[in-house]
Amino acid sequence: MDRAYEPSAQHEQEPVSDRILTLPNVISFLRLCLVPVFFVLLFQGFDIAATLVFAVAASTDFVDGQVARRTHSVSKLGQLLDPAVDRVLMVSGVLGVFLVGRVPLWIIVVVVARDLLMLGGGAVLLKRYDIRIPVVYPGKVATTLLFVGFAGLLLNWPLVPGLGLVDLAWLPGFTDQAVSWGIWSVYGGLVLAVATTVHYCLAAARALSERERLAGGDGGCERS
Repeated sequence: MDRAYEPSAQHEQEPVSDRILTLPNVISFLRLCLVPVFFVLLFQGFDIAATLVFAVAASTDFVDGQVARRTHSVSKLGQLLDPAVDRVLMVSGVLGVFLVGRVPLWIIVVVVARDLLMLGGGAVLLKRYDIRIPVVYPGKVATTLLFVGFAGLLLNWPLVPGLGLVDLAWLPGFTDQAVSWGIWSVYGGLVLAVATTVHYCLAAARALSERERLAGGDGGCERS
């Protein structure tokens, strides 16, 4: 494959195996298993316990990837499982705080739509064109801000005064009602998430354009 379509020089040097039972994959699977535990605790009214479970699952976001690189156990399954678990956790977090009435519906729509786009678009690029778009640091920051914000909303303490700028119930924090501090972390994460999604879409468009240009050049050489 052309270097232009590799996610990074590090991935180019790191061997990728077909193994399934690796330590990073086990860690990712355990993080995934915490999702139903989180929902059970949340629906039983154990907000603090649910918050702790979600925080553990979310805060270990970087562990599986770091373990894979440091132990040279990067696998094809892991490359798909790691981001997929992050997306499942993200959707679970926003769905959880929505079900307990602490975020409006539009935040769910933005988060879920963005994650579906990232998962679906990434899968198509990888399967059809063998293109991987590298994860950028601001994208990780956006994920962290959202995770922290959802954890704060789940805990629902401490509450901070609203800004009192508008009288719109679908903009918590901007009304005069007190809200969890977590809503501001969620807003910051959403802004950064939308910005990085635009970056990924542009990067994907450039990679596809470059692939077509090289394919056309190769065809020209064969015909000459």
